[in-house]
Amino acid sequence: MASKIPRSAEFDERFLTCAICMLHFRDPRILPCLHTFCKECLQLWATKQQPLECPTCRKPVSLPDQGVDGLKSNFYVSNLLDFAAVKKGAGPGVPCQVCEGKEGGARTWCVQCAVLLCESCTNTHRRFPAMKGHQIVSQENLEASEGVPSGFRRKVFCPKHEDQVLTFYCEPCQTLVCVACTVVDHRPGEQHNPVEIGGVAERKKRDLQGLLEKVEPREKVVRAALSDVETEISELPTSADAAIKEATEYFDQLMALLQDRKEEVVAEIGLRRQEVGKYLEEQKEEMEFELAGLTSASEFCKQALEHGSDVHVIEVEGQARQRVEELLTTPTDLAARPSVVVFSEGTAVAEFRDAVAKAGCVQVTGKVDASKCSLEVKPAVVKCTNVSLLAIKDKNGQLCSVPKDDVTTTLTDPFGQTVPTQLQEKGKGLWEISYTPEVSDNHRLDVRVKGQSVAGSPYDVRVQSSHTPVLTIGREGSGEGQLSYPIDVAVDKDGNIAVLENGNKRVQIFDTKTGQSLRSFPVVGEYPFGIDIDSDGQFIVTSRNQLFSTDKQAIDVYSREGELTKTLIPDCLRNPNGVAVLKDGRMVVVDDSQQSCLLLQHDGSLIREIGKGQLQGPEFIAVDESRDMFFVTDFPAHKVFVFDLEGNLNFSFGEEEENEGELHCPTGITLDPAGNIIVVNYWNNRLQVFRPDGTYLRTVAMVKGEGPWGISLTPGGYIAVACSVGHCVELYTYK
Repeated sequence: MASKIPRSAEFDERFLTCAICMLHFRDPRILPCLHTFCKECLQLWATKQQPLECPTCRKPVSLPDQGVDGLKSNFYVSNLLDFAAVKKGAGPGVPCQVCEGKEGGARTWCVQCAVLLCESCTNTHRRFPAMKGHQIVSQENLEASEGVPSGFRRKVFCPKHEDQVLTFYCEPCQTLVCVACTVVDHRPGEQHNPVEIGGVAERKKRDLQGLLEKVEPREKVVRAALSDVETEISELPTSADAAIKEATEYFDQLMALLQDRKEEVVAEIGLRRQEVGKYLEEQKEEMEFELAGLTSASEFCKQALEHGSDVHVIEVEGQARQRVEELLTTPTDLAARPSVVVFSEGTAVAEFRDAVAKAGCVQVTGKVDASKCSLEVKPAVVKCTNVSLLAIKDKNGQLCSVPKDDVTTTLTDPFGQTVPTQLQEKGKGLWEISYTPEVSDNHRLDVRVKGQSVAGSPYDVRVQSSHTPVLTIGREGSGEGQLSYPIDVAVDKDGNIAVLENGNKRVQIFDTKTGQSLRSFPVVGEYPFGIDIDSDGQFIVTSRNQLFSTDKQAIDVYSREGELTKTLIPDCLRNPNGVAVLKDGRMVVVDDSQQSCLLLQHDGSLIREIGKGQLQGPEFIAVDESRDMFFVTDFPAHKVFVFDLEGNLNFSFGEEEENEGELHCPTGITLDPAGNIIVVNYWNNRLQVFRPDGTYLRTVAMVKGEGPWGISLTPGGYIAVACSVGHCVELYTYK
C-alpha cells in the first residue's frame, strides 16, 4: 500500500525544509526529541552550542558516542525529498541524467542512485552486478501516484558490507544486519539471534500504533487549547479596551464626585464668609452705638465735675445715673465671636490616599464557563436575610473574577412576584447573593453570568417560617449520627458542630451544612454537662465523675483528635455545669452546688470565685473578652447575670413571665459578633436576642425540639440548639 503524502499541489515545502539553514534537508538526521535537521547543520550547531539543545524545542540533546554521525537518518523525509524532486523533474522532454539525453528522454528513476534514466540507460543500469538490487520506478508509476509508491523507498545497505541490504534484525544486539553479518558477526547462537525484519517491523508498527493512540488524545486536547489561546489572544485587545473604558468611567465618576464636592465646599466657604461678615458688621455697629453712648456719658460726667456748680451737680446727677445704668445694664457682647472661616479636611490626605490606592482592581482571569459555575443554596427563613454562595469558574473549573454587572440574579416567590436581591463579592470568583423573602414556600432563583444560566439554574429555594429549623441533626439512639440527651454544643475551628451527649457519654462532630456525622470520641465523666473549645482546638468538657470523691469533680481536656490529654480536679470544684475558655487558656466554670462561677487558671487552680450570694442556680456561660465581661443564665432566678472578670456584678436582666422579652428558666446562652445576647428558655422554648445592655431586641424562634439546653452560634449564621429531651440538635437562621 502506498505511503501517502500530500498531493504536489498541496505539498508543504516547510515539511522538507531544515529549520536551521532554511533549505531542503541534506542527509536528514533525527534528534531524540524527534525533530529533524541536516547532518551538516547539526554538526555546525554542536560546535557553537554547549550543552547542545534542539534548535526547535530547546530540549537538551545527548549525542551518541559517534556524535552527529551516530544519529539515525530520517528515511521518510529522504524519500519525500526524492519523490518531490522526481515529481518536479520527470515531466515530458526531461533528458536522461546519465547520457544527457543522447539516447532519449528520461523514463525511470533509480531510487538508490537518485538519477533519472532513459530506457537504454535503465537496461544498462540493471546489468551491472553492483546495481542489481537498486529500485527502478517507472515514469508511469510516478505520474499515476498521488503519494509515495510503496517501492519508492531507498534500500538501506549494510555499513560493513556495502553491497548487502539490511534484511535481518539481531534481537540481543538490537541491530539491523545483512545476510553476510548473520554468517560472520551475528551468527545465531547464545549471544545472537538474527530474525527477518518483516516480523520485527510488524511488531514495531503495532508499538508505534499504540504510541499513536496515546499521543492523539493529548494532541487533540492541546490543539483545542491552542485554538482557545489563539481566540483569547484575538479577543484580548477587546477585553483590555473594555477594561480601560470601565476604569476610565469609574475614575471619571470619582473625579466628578471630587469636583462636585470641591465646588460645594468652596460655595459653602463663600456663604459662610457672607454670614460671618454680616454678623461682624452688625456687632461692629452695636459696639459703635454703645461706645458713642459711653463716650457721651463720660464727657457729660467730666464736664459736670469740672465746670458744674453744686446746684448744677445736684440737678444733673440723677439724670446721669439713669443713663449710665441704662448703658451698663444692656452691654454689647464683647466675647469671642466667629470671625475666621476655616477649612477642615474631614478625611485626612493620607487616609484618602490609602483609600484611593484601593479604588479599582485589575484582575486577569479566564473565560467564564457557565456550565462549571455552581451555587450553594441554603435553606431560607421568612423575613430574615438569607444568603446563597455563587462560585464563578472557568472551563478548567478554576475560580475567576468577573465584573459585577456580568452577574444577574432574579428571585421569584410562589406567586411570581420578584424578591429584591443584593450581590456582594466575597473573594475571587465568589459572590454572596442575599435576599429577604416575605412569604414561605418554594421560591425560584435564576442566576446568570454573562447572560448564560449557571449549571442547575433556576434553583429551588425553600423558604420556611421563622419557627422552623433549617436543619435537624440526629435522632434518638447510640449509633453514628444518633444522639442521646445532647446537653451542650460548641463550634470547632472548621465550623463543625461538636455535640456533648449526656446519654451516650461522648462528643460527636457534625458537618454544619449537611448534618452528617464526621466522627466521635468517648468522654470519661459519668455525667458530662458543658463543652467549649480552646484556641488550640482542644475540647474542654466538664463532668461529674463517680470515679472521684463525691465532693471533687473533673474538667477533662481532649485533643482535636479526641484523645484525653489531661484531667483537672480543682479542689474548689463541686458541681460543674457550663464552661467558657478564654484566649489565654483561663476558663470560667459554672458551679451549681456553690451557686457561683469559678475563674480558673489553665491548670485548674482558682483565681477567684464570682457571684457568690447573688446566683441561685447558674447553668451556662458566655464570655465577651473585648469588654472583660461574662454572662450567666440562672435557671431558678429566671435571669441573666453579667459580671466582669474582676468579680463585680455589672447588671442583670429578666423576669419570670411567658411573654416576649421575658425569661422562664433560661438555659443556653451565647453572643453574636455585635455583643448581642442570645438566650433560650427551657420551659417555653423561646429563643430570644437582647442588646448588650440587656434590653429585649427580638425573638428568633420557638424551638421545636423538647428540652433546649446549650446553644452556639455558627460561622454560617445559624444558632445550634441542643434539645436534650428531643434527642437532636436544631439549627435556626439568625438574622
